[in-house]
Amino acid sequence: MSQFTGKTLLITGGTGSFGNAVLKRFLETDISEIRIFSRDEKKQDDMRHEFQVKAPEVAGKIRFYLGDVRDLASVKNAMHGVDYVFHAAALKQVPSCEFFPVEAVKTNILGTENVLTAAIEAGVKQVICLSTDKAAYPVNAMGTSKAMMEKIAVAKSRTVNPEHTKICVTRYGNVLCSRGSVVPLWIEQIKQGNALTITEPSMTRFVMTLEEAVDLVLFAFEEGKSGDILVQKAPACTIEVLAKAVSEIFVSKQDIRIIGIRHGEKMYETLLTNEECANAIDLGDFYRVPSDNRNLNYDKYFKDGSTNRNLLTEFNSNNTDLMDVEQVKRKLLELDEIQTAIRDMVADEEM
Repeated sequence: MSQFTGKTLLITGGTGSFGNAVLKRFLETDISEIRIFSRDEKKQDDMRHEFQVKAPEVAGKIRFYLGDVRDLASVKNAMHGVDYVFHAAALKQVPSCEFFPVEAVKTNILGTENVLTAAIEAGVKQVICLSTDKAAYPVNAMGTSKAMMEKIAVAKSRTVNPEHTKICVTRYGNVLCSRGSVVPLWIEQIKQGNALTITEPSMTRFVMTLEEAVDLVLFAFEEGKSGDILVQKAPACTIEVLAKAVSEIFVSKQDIRIIGIRHGEKMYETLLTNEECANAIDLGDFYRVPSDNRNLNYDKYFKDGSTNRNLLTEFNSNNTDLMDVEQVKRKLLELDEIQTAIRDMVADEEM
């Protein structure tokens, strides 16, 4: 990753699970400085002390900026001298956004506009915006706000020379053990001797690890074209299979209790829409959806029309590879969080 030598990276929402994972990956490079921008001073202080203890040799690379993406002035204050931005700050709890949709608008839509405006003015080389499968065919406030975030990013990319600032979007499915993941909740329920609560057994969700998700961020920085939406391919499983996998790993004898679908939830998620398939490019592990860079004078493009359609079809959590319990268990056991939880549970039993 030589392109990052001596450079400065800004991570908005850097104290969250995704921001943390990107931070740790970039600390392995010879990057000069990583700025963590967030509004939670307690999480910043916890992260500062964690790296001072666990990685003192690189802790000096990390600088903390307190601010809010809703406030353009605070974003600009952190943007000077930055080469790369990973924009992960967001409201992403689906039920919360259903009850407070305007808050989702302020953070996910207007916050993104602020980050991109500040980045372009500061001459940042590249901005990667984090999106979600819920932005494809959105039915809830969180997904709708993220869909608008994608639209803003792509529209902004058309207004600036990519040699000045390149803007890309990365779109993911569910990331295991990230903040908002149901897996830590189930582990806590098992520890307390309670039944595992699931919404709807046949509901399907994409399954990926944070490490797999960070791979797409690096790919976007290195290979993405301005205006691209880069989509992570992933297998999926039913909620029931995921719950059974967690239950078996932690040897739980508790029942699985169905509580019903929550506000704004879908039975399955989509990572690549049927409409996007018309122009999408299959890159093996990822899909690339290039920006439509025509202007509004459509008549001059008529002669370039084509009757041939891309053979790709909608990519969703029902038609991807569906994992069984054993496959999900293997993926879960790759996670440090799961291994730590197992050790903690064994230690508690021995006391």
